[in-house]
Amino acid sequence: MSEILVLVVEDNPLQAKLIEELLSETGDTKFTIYCVDCLEAGLNYLSQNRPDAILLDLTLPDSEGLQTFLRMHNAADNIPVVVLTGNDDLSLAAKAVEAGAQDYLVKGKIDGHRLARSLRLAVKRTHAEQQEWNSPMLHLAQQQFLKAAQIMSLDENLRERLLFPQRTLVVTLPFRRDRYSHVETVFGYRVQHLLTMGPTKGGIRYHEDVGLGEVSALAMWMSWKCALMRLPFGGAKGGVRIDPTDLTGHELQRLTRRYTMEIIEMIGPEKDIPAPDMGTNEQVMAWLMDTYSQQLGYSVPTIVTGKPVALGGSLGRREATGRGLVYVIEEAAKVMGLSMQGATAVVQGFGNVGSNTARLLEELGTKVIGVSDVTTGLYNPKGLSVADLLQYVENNRVLKGYPHAEEVTNQELLELKCDILAPCAMQNQITAGNVEKLQCKMVAEGANGPTTLEADEILKERGIFVVPDVLGNAGGVTVSYFEWVQGTQNYMWTLDEINSRLKKILVDAFQRTRGRSEKQNLDFRTAALIEGIERVAEAKLRRGLFP
Repeated sequence: MSEILVLVVEDNPLQAKLIEELLSETGDTKFTIYCVDCLEAGLNYLSQNRPDAILLDLTLPDSEGLQTFLRMHNAADNIPVVVLTGNDDLSLAAKAVEAGAQDYLVKGKIDGHRLARSLRLAVKRTHAEQQEWNSPMLHLAQQQFLKAAQIMSLDENLRERLLFPQRTLVVTLPFRRDRYSHVETVFGYRVQHLLTMGPTKGGIRYHEDVGLGEVSALAMWMSWKCALMRLPFGGAKGGVRIDPTDLTGHELQRLTRRYTMEIIEMIGPEKDIPAPDMGTNEQVMAWLMDTYSQQLGYSVPTIVTGKPVALGGSLGRREATGRGLVYVIEEAAKVMGLSMQGATAVVQGFGNVGSNTARLLEELGTKVIGVSDVTTGLYNPKGLSVADLLQYVENNRVLKGYPHAEEVTNQELLELKCDILAPCAMQNQITAGNVEKLQCKMVAEGANGPTTLEADEILKERGIFVVPDVLGNAGGVTVSYFEWVQGTQNYMWTLDEINSRLKKILVDAFQRTRGRSEKQNLDFRTAALIEGIERVAEAKLRRGLFP
């Protein structure tokens, strides 16, 4: 459940109490309220704290009218302000909106859902206005690209073109909550970074931090990833800024179908092929496929990959990212002279990628001594039973409370002594602030962008082998390609065929990256990026510029 801290500036204690009661009744978001009864107290609170939103009465003991809003707005420093007004002050409220207020609410006509929705949307709008391109993840992706471009002396026209996506779509979309009268409005995105190599390919994520910058970064990485694997795709990505854990199954389906209709002109089996990502799964892909197919009047299984096998999905797709990461870890271990049998591993993240990585490492004889999810980290130096962990998560949804391990924080987990550290959760986990504390021999990235540029340099200096994300987590898009091919041919491969083909492609990419790394004395990430960017650059130059 998402949480919003609200500063309420209201001198009428009954009205303040009503607001607190109304917000406590909304189950979709947890609102934490801090009430003050005059403008000066509100300004003093802002000098020490940063709430997510401000609910402001324009008539207070120490200030009245538009001046009340302007003083609060100037002090708020981009915190959204929602104005409270009476029926006789509507013109004043309208002037406050013109001056920058996100919304206004009329006293006496406020219900809990209207109040909660206004505050949620104010927070979302402010984030959209301020943060879309100002994304740490996009900055990281661009810095990695520019470093590689400088080393390979990339044509500056191409360098300028490839810094940003070719197409972006930002939508606001409504969907109904289970309470029929409650309509939620959220922001959605679809980004196509590169259209040169064939149809674009990339997942759809549902997460409360999704924004244009993050989606653009992921689309850029997908371009290099597809080119490195020699797949006939350009990079794309999409998402909706929402916490999917707050949604019922019915709400998730309505959201997915509405989002599909908003982006339907941009996607297609020959144009842009979505897949699952963080917060989505094969069921979400099934709804997307059905919505698209309903508009065309016939089934179009190739509109998505990562869908259920019963609808034309591929065997092995669900575990493909984790399996691919383990294939690459095996190759890296050979280079390092590290035996997988008896090696120790720590896996951050226990979603689809992390859990399959841990399971497959254990099958190779590697001792998994640490795992984590959003609720906790677990450590057992004698080794954890991955099968037991999977069963516990199936019963309890999260790792919190697992009895056969010591609880640690996610930060402490990264610093455990081990042979293999696999960050498979979120971006920006290994930074200049903690990289010196790592006690691993290899970092194998299952997540996108888990290591900052500064940390990369220190890892290289420390001699820690890094399997970069563009190589390490490429198994998912590779088996998605297999699924797309099977769908276009109306033919199914066996699981052994899929895993064999996956391993062959990943090992080939690893060996090409290793060769470039050794020949040019580059770290593995830069070598992998150059390997992909070089292929993109050649394709762009071959096609030329139209007109």
